Amino acid sequence: MSRPFFFGYGSLVNIHTHTYGETSTAELQGWRRVWQMTPLRPHPFLSIEPHESSTIQGLIAHVPDGDWAQLDAREYGYDRLSTDHVKHARDDDPEVAIYVVPKPAPSLELGKGPILLSYLDVVIQGFLKEFGESGVRAFFDTTAGWDHPVDNDREAPKYPRHQRLTPHETALVDAELKRLGIEV
Repeated sequence: MSRPFFFGYGSLVNIHTHTYGETSTAELQGWRRVWQMTPLRPHPFLSIEPHESSTIQGLIAHVPDGDWAQLDAREYGYDRLSTDHVKHARDDDPEVAIYVVPKPAPSLELGKGPILLSYLDVVIQGFLKEFGESGVRAFFDTTAGWDHPVDNDREAPKYPRHQRLTPHETALVDAELKRLGIEV
């Protein structure tokens, strides 16, 4: 029986936001990131959706003893799905799960809640550490849903796992948002 792993593509890429070990860089083929609204929160979650021509970077990490309860609690509002579309350099063949925000019913009007800048900062800090500046650029380019406004909550972070960014990290996030024409 293979050992269980998850593929993180957002805040889970930042290893300072969790205690899961045995992390390895990986790619998920046939999916892209998207900012997804849900009735559970007033701001969008970072999710993924099938997209045949896309590949996104992330991390896989081991779930000790197959105990998903703690991770499922952290990722509430997401569905956990098994996948065989994750490519990695590990010698073993781990069982890998992904977390996806379910699409709301078409009749549900959710609007365009703001992306929390403190959340985006955490994600980008992780991508910079794991994939460098080219990985940060790839994150922005392989994520859909940038039509949401951005809530600059850096001074009073609303994201529960926020991290302190260096001036370089802050400037990088701000430059990428500006490159995409997103006002903060």
